[in-house]
Amino acid sequence: MKIKRTVFSALIILCIPTLLFAAHGISIDDSLKYPPDFIQFDYTSPDSVKGGRLVLHDIGSFDKMNPFTRKGEAPLGLEMLVFEPLAVTSLDEPFAAYGLIAEDIVLAADKMSVTYTINKKAQFSDGSPVTVDDVAYTLDMFKSDKVHPAYPYYYKDIAGTEKMGERKIKFNFARKNRELHLIASQMRILSKKFYEKTGFGTNQKNGGLTPPVASGPYVVSHVKPGKTITYKRNKQYWAQDSPTRKGMFNFDEIVVKYYKDQIVALEAFKAGEFDFISINIAKQWARDMKGPKFSSGKVIKKNLVHFNNAGMQGFLMNTRRDLFKDPKVRQALGLALDFEWINKSLFHDQYTRTNSFFSNSYLAATGLPEGLELEYLNRFRGTLPEEIFIQPLSAPTTIGKHGIRTHLKMAKKLLSESGWSIREGVLTNQQGKKFEFDILLVSPSFERVMASYVRNLKKLGIKVRYRTIDPTLYTERLKTFDFDMIVTTYGQSLSPGNEQRNFWHSTAAAINGSKNYGGIQSVVVDSLIDKIIYAENRDQLVAACKALDRVLWYGYYLIPNWYLDTHRVSYYNEFHFPDQLPLYYNPFQLLMTLWQ
Repeated sequence: MKIKRTVFSALIILCIPTLLFAAHGISIDDSLKYPPDFIQFDYTSPDSVKGGRLVLHDIGSFDKMNPFTRKGEAPLGLEMLVFEPLAVTSLDEPFAAYGLIAEDIVLAADKMSVTYTINKKAQFSDGSPVTVDDVAYTLDMFKSDKVHPAYPYYYKDIAGTEKMGERKIKFNFARKNRELHLIASQMRILSKKFYEKTGFGTNQKNGGLTPPVASGPYVVSHVKPGKTITYKRNKQYWAQDSPTRKGMFNFDEIVVKYYKDQIVALEAFKAGEFDFISINIAKQWARDMKGPKFSSGKVIKKNLVHFNNAGMQGFLMNTRRDLFKDPKVRQALGLALDFEWINKSLFHDQYTRTNSFFSNSYLAATGLPEGLELEYLNRFRGTLPEEIFIQPLSAPTTIGKHGIRTHLKMAKKLLSESGWSIREGVLTNQQGKKFEFDILLVSPSFERVMASYVRNLKKLGIKVRYRTIDPTLYTERLKTFDFDMIVTTYGQSLSPGNEQRNFWHSTAAAINGSKNYGGIQSVVVDSLIDKIIYAENRDQLVAACKALDRVLWYGYYLIPNWYLDTHRVSYYNEFHFPDQLPLYYNPFQLLMTLWQ
């Protein structure tokens, strides 16, 4: 599951035999870590106190107050701080969620519906109650064309709602899907009254910058469009005593400031303009985070271990372009990346090369396919590259006597087989077209990485231009697939599902705003996505993920990059951490468990 990475030990479960399974929480495998009377999550602290001010940063700008629409950019934190789901994902279990707006969750025995009882305390920030009408309205909106296309994909198999009483509502499913009740429970509930009054998305009054009415722990108190946003803790927050909220959202005020790029932002952090930063540039971590503030302990620098599925980051090629339609060409371009040199010379040996679309997880394909995974692949054996069956997933390595030269020779051979040859020092095809393209970047820190890659491509006669553009313009160009090559990341959860349609499915390739940036259109990929979504047990899910991993890998749609199994963070030494970290989390989620 990701547009978002958010989606059960001992279980006390109430049930009506043969009819329904009801509980305070839900999971894929009917096991829960936390019992019905749990006080708070283990990764929060009973000693936390409310108060203080947290100042954060983001890159680029924002121009809307609705995080669910396609057009524009919403500010950091808006979705998590202001809007709330029916159930809250546990950050120390891979497949569990516990009731919040829904105080009781009933999964039908045939798993073709789930019924929620709305907590009678649940209310929006204007004091109005959260009702079943709001829940029904939310599903209708998330299945409509008014939201980002990722949402209709994600909720596609929820057929509709049925009101069962004043506080009960049933979600009916179009077909059986073992995680669909979790998917439904992640839905962040909208205020029907508010959006019917103000409009939704592009037709919203005040140019889309009206602070939303929602049920979360914070409200938007001040907005300077594109520059800063201030969230104020709602002192009348209805769920402040809920076990899913105890010890969390402790700051009275959270401010987000916007900066042009990561380099400017780091200097601002060191100057004390904001409190916390997560670093994704190796050079900054190794060289730029030094000085009296660090040596005195005023500023802390830490690697925080996580167990997240690292997914895939890579240089992605837009196969809608004729230049990238041939898999041999895409494979050749991958051979020109010298990861070992980049890691040593630029990254201070901090990274691990990515060898899977599900890196750092049990879902990554290893060895050769066997068992159920092989069975899934054998159905398409005649149409798949033979490497899938005889070669384990392994990124090219330049370790050895000849280094990158061996790979460049291999790349030249592949390009020749695809009809490309050197003419007057330039790689040209039989129609006289020169091999040249652009790489679109959103961070200037990637320019030095691209410089080394482009030098290697030049040795093959390929002319490449790379440039960094404004984040807002970059986002809009991605939405319309207006690029040749980009650097992109596909985050993955430990329970992949409906979001895979948005990443790789053929239908997503033609929908502006989808994350099928590569324009992948493959019957095999589509079939394996269905195997993932409709897996009936863990074995089927793992087999389908590994099979998809191999097919995507040997489709050479992108050039695999690298990953970390820690979060590199730095912060001013004025915050308290709980004794125990979560297992599956991002830095923003961790921040919501801290206090000042």
